[in-house]
Amino acid sequence: MNAGPRIAIDAMGGDTGPAAIIAGVVRACRKDSALQFTLFGDEKIVRAELKKHGQLDRGVIVCHTPESIAASEKPSQAIRRAKTTSMGVAINAVKDGQADAAVSGGNTGALMAMSKLALRTMPGIDRPALAALLPTLGEQDCVMLDLGANTECDAQNLVQFAVMGSAYARTVLGVSKPRVKLLNIGTEELKGTDELKEAAALLRDADYLAFRFDGFTEGDQLSRGNVDVVVTDGFSGNIALKTAEGTARFVTDLLRRAFKSSLRSKAGFALSKPALNLLKHHLDPNNHNGAVFLGLNGLVVKSHGGANPKGVANAINVAASMVRNDIIRKIGDDLDNFRAHAFNEAAQ
Repeated sequence: MNAGPRIAIDAMGGDTGPAAIIAGVVRACRKDSALQFTLFGDEKIVRAELKKHGQLDRGVIVCHTPESIAASEKPSQAIRRAKTTSMGVAINAVKDGQADAAVSGGNTGALMAMSKLALRTMPGIDRPALAALLPTLGEQDCVMLDLGANTECDAQNLVQFAVMGSAYARTVLGVSKPRVKLLNIGTEELKGTDELKEAAALLRDADYLAFRFDGFTEGDQLSRGNVDVVVTDGFSGNIALKTAEGTARFVTDLLRRAFKSSLRSKAGFALSKPALNLLKHHLDPNNHNGAVFLGLNGLVVKSHGGANPKGVANAINVAASMVRNDIIRKIGDDLDNFRAHAFNEAAQ
């Protein structure tokens, strides 16, 4: 059997410490036996967690790193400790070709700063973006970016996000020509900022690329299943994501409270439990865990800090899928195509 992708794991990153991370690694390894791992963290703690699940000797390397990045640590401080922290060394393993992708549930700002510094942005990309999958009522999830890496974006940034997001959708969702929309305060062409209007005009003219631009979408349409890629700046995207996550928790908590309110409600809960389990599965963020930094010369996946082992395993699977589908090359090809057309139009 051919060896699969080697994933560098920041074993110390996350809200719950190494326990959930290591359990997630074990879960991913059992699901995909071809995967290989390099675990970065306190070796004594990491090996103790591995031992709880039965030592995974095949394809697993433990690399001792004495320090880790705190959740409250500023990116500028984290960068200075890139060579001694589990997060920094995991990213550098990708840079040095010792790993195909890195996964961390640690400080998002620090992860972004260190990834950008170590891996640099791809030619044609001004800023990397954070992309993730959102659940929808359609047959599949949708890709949304940026989710917090860039609070302010110009039209060119949004166009680049569309190119990267569509390549991600083709890889993860298997859609040959993804439907792309810009998040806006209305669907009319006259609404929105100048940056949004300019980006829309550029995307309408880019009909030669492997996606279909469908104009604007509003926040209440994100879960309807009528779009494959939603593009926005990191400020709006992060607010939209957190609002969606909060609404999902509100609905599940409200239902739980309602079913406990009376004996009749409890009886109703017993009858509707299969449907509620389906709802819980669909809204569980662990089933959609694994946001990707797109636009870098290397793959870095951000796992939610509070992810359980199933969520961590899902983030690892996202990383492995990106490696196997050669997403960096796909993004590069699309960018080359876009720049070539733009150059030809400017020369005419």
